[in-house]
Amino acid sequence: MGERSTTRARVVVGMSGGVDSSVSAWLLKQQGFEVVGLFMKNWEDDDDTEYCSARQDWLDAASVADVVGVDLEAVNFAAEYKDRVFAEFLREYSAGRTPNPDVLCNAEIKFKAFLDHAMSLGADYIATGHYARVRRIESPAGVRSQLLKAVDASKDQSYFLHRLRQDQLARTLFPLGEIRKTEVRRIARELGLPNAGKKDSTGICFIGERPFREFLNRYLPTKPGPLLTADGRELGRHQGLAFYTLGQRKGLGIGGVRGRQREDGTADAWYVARKDLRTNSLYVVQGHDHPWLLTRTLQAGDASWIAGEAPTPGRYGAKTRYRQSDALCVLRPEADDGFSLAFDEHQWAVTPGQSAVLYDGEVCLGGGVIDA
Repeated sequence: MGERSTTRARVVVGMSGGVDSSVSAWLLKQQGFEVVGLFMKNWEDDDDTEYCSARQDWLDAASVADVVGVDLEAVNFAAEYKDRVFAEFLREYSAGRTPNPDVLCNAEIKFKAFLDHAMSLGADYIATGHYARVRRIESPAGVRSQLLKAVDASKDQSYFLHRLRQDQLARTLFPLGEIRKTEVRRIARELGLPNAGKKDSTGICFIGERPFREFLNRYLPTKPGPLLTADGRELGRHQGLAFYTLGQRKGLGIGGVRGRQREDGTADAWYVARKDLRTNSLYVVQGHDHPWLLTRTLQAGDASWIAGEAPTPGRYGAKTRYRQSDALCVLRPEADDGFSLAFDEHQWAVTPGQSAVLYDGEVCLGGGVIDA
């Protein structure tokens, strides 16, 4: 692994009850580490409802710890989560943007609150079940850490980890970075782990599978306004700009409005294309390739660079959303932790509030929050 000798080095593993973190704990134990499991509870508001799986996740994590043979502790970070992640989540939605709470959760909870707690337990490292890799490089200034994409490109999660700093990465192990998800499942079955067939969690961590608009409506007021076409024709009313995101095509309430039709009599789908906070107007357009949905430039702020400083201006790859192929672009760093990207090809539904993440091949350089 390129680390210092693993002779009884202590690793505290974030065990969520899922198969990835479970196999991570087993792999680390096989590699000679002293492994301690830590179950994080980050959300409490409605953990007695059908949508909250915290109790089942804890039972799964405890069952796995028994099979793997590691001690398991539970820690409650719900207050930190609400202050550092959820409050920002609501502020962003209130401002008409679409935030990525998983990015903030990694930076503020899993690799800050969790890391601090693990260090208080005498940990040399922390580990999680993320699909990513860390590479240590000797330099005149000392050992530096790089964040790399996972070997399994279909599961790579470096996008969500791009705000990690040198001090965090220096203490972090990603046991699954070198193996594929199919191998993780195989190991879990062979070990007889009770969660070997458990489905991967989807959606935002504290929302789970519940209807998103219903959840958000508990915390943000509805503020209806006009739903307009690009030429200003009103098609209906929206429930509040916070409840929609650019590129959205479902839940618009205009399914019966056909608009422009093709030669065969069918009609292109409608997509959310713009939000106007000043007039509280939501604009929709027809067709996936409408000009309003396409852009070749973006501005981003609140930049965070893994090396501790901005990359040199030049050509890189970038993702403006998770599960997107790297798009070739030119980076221009700007003042006040900002940067601009100019893409070779049009990008679809670039969304303020989401993350623009830069890559140099397999190396994740960091990124920032899309402003426009």
